[in-house]
Amino acid sequence: MIEQVYSLARLLEGVDYRLLRGELPERVEGITADSRRVEAGWVFIAVPGTRHDGHAFVGAALLAGAALVVVERDVQLPDTDRPVLRVESSARALGLMAANFYGRPAERLRLVGVTGTNGKTSVATLLYNLCRGLGHRAGLLSTIENRILDQALAATHTTPDALSLNRLLAQMVAKGVEYAFMEVSSHALVQQRIAGVRFAGAVFTNLSRDHLDYHGTLAAYRDAKKRLFDGLGAEAFALANRDDRNAEVMLQNSPARRCYYSANEVADYSGKLLREDAESMELEIAGTSVHVLLHGRFNLYNLLAVYAVADLLGLGERPELLRQLSLLQAVRGRFQGILGPQKRLAVVDYAHTPDALNKVIDTLRVIAHHRDSHLISLVGCGGDRDKGKRPDMAAIASSRSLWTVLTSDNPRSETPGSIIDEMYAGVLHEYRSHVFRIEDRREAILHACMLSEPGDIILIAGKGHENYQEIRGVRQPFDDAEEVRRAFAQLD
Repeated sequence: MIEQVYSLARLLEGVDYRLLRGELPERVEGITADSRRVEAGWVFIAVPGTRHDGHAFVGAALLAGAALVVVERDVQLPDTDRPVLRVESSARALGLMAANFYGRPAERLRLVGVTGTNGKTSVATLLYNLCRGLGHRAGLLSTIENRILDQALAATHTTPDALSLNRLLAQMVAKGVEYAFMEVSSHALVQQRIAGVRFAGAVFTNLSRDHLDYHGTLAAYRDAKKRLFDGLGAEAFALANRDDRNAEVMLQNSPARRCYYSANEVADYSGKLLREDAESMELEIAGTSVHVLLHGRFNLYNLLAVYAVADLLGLGERPELLRQLSLLQAVRGRFQGILGPQKRLAVVDYAHTPDALNKVIDTLRVIAHHRDSHLISLVGCGGDRDKGKRPDMAAIASSRSLWTVLTSDNPRSETPGSIIDEMYAGVLHEYRSHVFRIEDRREAILHACMLSEPGDIILIAGKGHENYQEIRGVRQPFDDAEEVRRAFAQLD
């Protein structure tokens, strides 16, 4: 059973507020920030959003029977004596009240948050898989899916809204989960979705250009990530990738125990890439050689973070932790290999930033060298998102691949051709004869596969695990991995 708290006094614990009018009830029946879900006796919290402002729906919430309304600014109120609370931040109040409503579930398990531009999904998922492999009761909150023990639940956001997040954590507690691992996005931090959530530790993977359409500047994006570490308790750990230049800034104000991992310097957790071929990698972690099934220097960093967290949580002794590391397999849509006819290899990856694309291509060029083959890259950029990275993505792919195909990747409200034109502007003239522009992603994937010779590698970048293509507000079914398999079937 999931515990729920209906006492208003308990729901408001930790919330600074001022009663504007009315008398507070002793009990409420539920809480929501969606006026369409308000029922008699519920609390409605008016939260400003990117598209709609909840303050515009206060009247509708009261008419629907809300017993209490929470606002952060003055609003026009209907003629009713029902109570209204004023807070500094409705979003923060929602987070705190959501945690209180579900009995503060994060305090009853050991929750680790993972943030950074790249690697969040891999680190969180690999931690969950390692924890389950060790026999622990674990949960996962990620971009790809949520998991409670071995039960998979659909995920709609990298980090759920405050009510959904605390409901999921409460379900984990009810099922006896001991450890949970979650991705924490910069949007969630700015929007206070994790207010009231206590973390046993947090991980910073890296920082590079992304989401500037939302944050405006790289500094604002960095500072959004930093909030996770600033909010940790003294009993928690703060773990950062020392090889990223933002690591020191990220942890500088954290009251938590500070730890670092590195592949280049002396750190609390150090590692080396000893050897990589087409089949596996040999790493040195904690002074011990370990063979792993994953590829790429970026996965050295991911596995260092996983090992460090496992050690900090006390999940097992070193030999057992390293043995479990050696068994971990790639996360769906993260460097996911698909074998094709005559030893062709397609790799589906979520790389959608210049830094991630560069790192994936680094690894694929090493594998291509071992296979004595070539690399073909397919790349797109999302619509209604940071336009500044578009020419950079095309420049990287075209200069480092034999052939490059520029195509659509969730164009949303934009015209696919205009996005591709902005990408193509970044391609140097010397590479343009080896670049194709194909708006239809299905045709583009087929073309990329048709360009390949036996043994070649085809990178399908950008969408990874996603199973849709978003066009003009409609998510149409589309799966890169399935399209690759169809294309390969035509080559047989």
